[in-house]
Amino acid sequence: MDIIQLLPDNIANQIAAGEVIQRPASAVKELLENAVDAGATSIKLYIQDAGKALIQVVDNGKGMSETDARLAFERHATSKIRKIEDLFQIRTMGFRGEALASVAAVAQVELKTKRKEDELGSLVTIENSQVVNQEPCAAPDGTSIAMKNLFFNIPARRNFLKSNAAEMRHIVDEFVHVAMAFPDIFFALYANNQEMFHLEAGTLKQRVVQLLGNQLNSKLVSVKDQTDYLNIQGFIGKPEAARKTRGDQYFFVNGRFIRSPYLNHAVSNAFDQLLPKDSFPLYVLFIDLDPKEVDINVHPTKQEIKFEDEKIIYAFVQAAVKHALAQSSIAPSLDFSLNADIQQLDALNLPFLDDKKETAQKSDLYQNFTKPNQAHFIEKSKPEKNWQEFFTGSTPSGSDSGFPSMPGLSSAEQDFFDVPSAGFELLPTEEDSKSILAENAVFLQIQGTYILAQASSGFLIIHQQIAHERVLYEKYGKQAHGKPISIQQ
Repeated sequence: MDIIQLLPDNIANQIAAGEVIQRPASAVKELLENAVDAGATSIKLYIQDAGKALIQVVDNGKGMSETDARLAFERHATSKIRKIEDLFQIRTMGFRGEALASVAAVAQVELKTKRKEDELGSLVTIENSQVVNQEPCAAPDGTSIAMKNLFFNIPARRNFLKSNAAEMRHIVDEFVHVAMAFPDIFFALYANNQEMFHLEAGTLKQRVVQLLGNQLNSKLVSVKDQTDYLNIQGFIGKPEAARKTRGDQYFFVNGRFIRSPYLNHAVSNAFDQLLPKDSFPLYVLFIDLDPKEVDINVHPTKQEIKFEDEKIIYAFVQAAVKHALAQSSIAPSLDFSLNADIQQLDALNLPFLDDKKETAQKSDLYQNFTKPNQAHFIEKSKPEKNWQEFFTGSTPSGSDSGFPSMPGLSSAEQDFFDVPSAGFELLPTEEDSKSILAENAVFLQIQGTYILAQASSGFLIIHQQIAHERVLYEKYGKQAHGKPISIQQ
């Protein structure tokens, strides 16, 4: 007796729905993305009882014909792809043809839709994957789809839903992800007949401020870089806008919200030493690249994706954020071209394949690292000083210090270097006759703490206080040589 048989459609749809529709927020995501793909300029979301009683999305998009309205609920029915090659050119939010079939398997669904060229729209009612009713109806242009009694036929799944407050937070998260990605579309969210969000179409910055708070308006730094390989744009928060959690970190790839700890690490690395301990940067970043370079067909939720070359994406993201911070005088950027003996470095701090390196060299970031005659460590808000004047290799007049006077230092700071030159000398080195400093070296003081000096084969970073301690050590060592050591009585 044969024991293998095909599952009925309603059972197969319920199994698929277990991956696609995990909670009310999952259905919200799928319905909002369908509205975006339909070309809507206005999308409204209505929620009752945290999505357990009602989830309804109303849009003014293209609408569907009578035949399409019925066929849309079949498994793997989609308007997005026709052949296998289309999988590598996907620009739409949906493409698998599973969302509506999964929704219809776990809820009671009512669809009203009308195209602009039709006089009447279509009304389709579905329950447990079965069409209960389909008839013509009066309807505005666009589509309205309502899900009622989610998981009514899967009591175990319904019982495992969290509290209304917890489920509503997940719904708001999904709403924010879609609304953030499309600032040129009007979005509204109504929960239990109360308006929670009213987002007029506008610019990306306006949308970020609308969703994350007006207090961010003056705390956002623009990020924008373009290469032949990818484009990066968006906003990062200044260090004072840092969060205690990772909640306000948004990455979008080709308009799709994704979760990527790997790219999160790239941004955190770019903020190195700029944020307090246990704080996290705020950012909304969009990466746009050829769909062939990314695989979004990894998971039904499409929030986990794979890049063909993750390392180059990581490097571009990190470099773009560092560039934005430097341009805003929040963090210094270092120019390696000051010394002709130093080989020009790639703007990206990771090794490239030969075919990727040429692309990187066309980046604005690469050019920023190779512009001549720029000392980026001097903050724009402070007047520049000619540090070569006080580091000429001889002790300036009026000072008995082993180091020259440094303009702009307080008396306490100057004391670090006011060490009498008589009675001590620096220990000899193996290259006693050769200076490790480059000829006509440039010296920069950083935040009153460090000195950056050109060397013949790179650069030196000198900590002023530690250098002072070493000088004192040498001084007292010389004084103590052959003499009794003074002690406090």
